[in-house]
Amino acid sequence: MGEKPPATADLLQTAAGRLKKAVPLMLKHQIPTTPINYALWYTYVGEQQPELNKALDDLVAQYHTLPPVSGELLYREHLADPVELDVRDMRQNLEAMATELGNQLKDTNLDATAFQQKIDANFSRLERIDNESLSLEQVLNLVRTLVKESDAIRESTSYFTGQLAKAQQEIDTLKRRLAESEKDVFFDALTGCLNRRAFDADLAGLLALAPEGCCLILCDIDHFKHFNDNYGHQLGDQVLKLVGKRLTEACRDGVKCYRYGGEEFALLVPSSNLRIARQLAEGIRRGVEKLTLKDRRRDARIDNISASFGVAQWQPKMTARNLIEHSDKQLYEAKRLGRNRVMPISG
Repeated sequence: MGEKPPATADLLQTAAGRLKKAVPLMLKHQIPTTPINYALWYTYVGEQQPELNKALDDLVAQYHTLPPVSGELLYREHLADPVELDVRDMRQNLEAMATELGNQLKDTNLDATAFQQKIDANFSRLERIDNESLSLEQVLNLVRTLVKESDAIRESTSYFTGQLAKAQQEIDTLKRRLAESEKDVFFDALTGCLNRRAFDADLAGLLALAPEGCCLILCDIDHFKHFNDNYGHQLGDQVLKLVGKRLTEACRDGVKCYRYGGEEFALLVPSSNLRIARQLAEGIRRGVEKLTLKDRRRDARIDNISASFGVAQWQPKMTARNLIEHSDKQLYEAKRLGRNRVMPISG
């Protein structure tokens, strides 16, 4: 074996050098050693993508780590396209595997059916054989045995054929799911906000690594059932989109908006305090109550949109569930006191 060409040796040396810089940075900021995070920090220390470096610096300054969803989104924005093993290639490879496996199952299914038909034909002929070397009783016993065995084999192959058909259905389901895998798993399709999955991941990451000052705002659209019942679900969806957009527009300095479920939204406010988070919620509340929407079916303008807010700040020994419960309690109080308000009253 000869020596590696200089270009290859240089590449290996560069890669080793970058890893020596990237790994300590990841350890310093308590960033999990996932392939995506390796790729991000490997590129970061290479200083070849200023926009990525700035985004990483801003996130680490805000969260004192890199939240998992933020890392995923940065990877998709800055690195996913040039990487050989990107999501689309993986999907295509898996789809090709599923197609091949499906074809094999179909062939096996056909073979099993032909095998069953052949057995039936053979045993049908055996039933007509008149073996002169055997007594009639012996022949009849033999035929009865063969018929019995034929029934058992027929039942077995029928079951096997059914199992293959079931497997084919599962393959078809897998292909459909793979076809949907290009959709972003972190965003709500209706509002464009981050979804509950992203919320759970970000909240867990924040509380595990940088919980101090973390605040949670829960927001619930007032009388949302009224919009659906009186104007229809399509207008209800428009209300959700409009409120989601207003909430997202209010997100600054690391604040993120999530559709928590139904007509409820959540905002994570890192490195803050209850007073600041409450002020943010109050500003959003005033913005929401100014929203208007036109009902084209009735040629009427909807201008009674409002929302209630519950705010809570993480305290030592709090779990994610505790923080959500505290915020939800404040939201319930805002609803009880008449809606369209922020609780607690002061930070």
